[in-house]
Amino acid sequence: MSPKQTLIAPLLKENPVTLHVLGICSALAITNSLTSSLIMSVALTTVLVISNTAISLVRNQLPSSVRLIVQITIIASAVTVIDQFLRAYLPDAARTLSVYISLIVTNCIVLGRAEACAMKSGVGISILDALGNGFGYSLVLIIVASIRELFGNGTLMGYQLFRLTHEGGWFQENALFLLAPSAFFIIGFLVWGVRSWKPEQKEKPDFEPVPLPSSEERR
Repeated sequence: MSPKQTLIAPLLKENPVTLHVLGICSALAITNSLTSSLIMSVALTTVLVISNTAISLVRNQLPSSVRLIVQITIIASAVTVIDQFLRAYLPDAARTLSVYISLIVTNCIVLGRAEACAMKSGVGISILDALGNGFGYSLVLIIVASIRELFGNGTLMGYQLFRLTHEGGWFQENALFLLAPSAFFIIGFLVWGVRSWKPEQKEKPDFEPVPLPSSEERR
């Protein structure tokens, strides 16, 4: 795959959320706010870049018996740095996202890209792969958060876009969009839309049904 394709493919063709259904936990939990989703997106993309770069640099010196331990240690170190940065410069966001930032360590996207790309590719390709998958993940989070916050509160990033009914406007907040299940349905519709547009992304069935013989064949 060319460097350009490595960067662009995860946006839609090989999106980690819509194709591989990874990173769903944070997408369900923090997408009721576009601001939180943007911070989470930047945090995960930064961790991806740091971990892919570091793992790619040491991949030839890693014995297979300890590679997962080293990968997780590198990822956890990067997450700790991001968490401490947020605590220092964005304390409100750190309080809101503290648990979910820590859970980046267990995010399947990060460990998956470390194993699938960084362990097999040079630093340049690994960085492009990290950016592409980070942007693909961020795209889904931004879409889901925009829908939830806009229809839930009539706001985006805290700015009121729709005038509420109790303020003399026309928009009535819909608290259903602020609940986690709404994100599940929105992501489900996104997956359905992408796979309807690109049928090649549909999974093959686990088994093929065995045709039953007709009555004449049974005779």
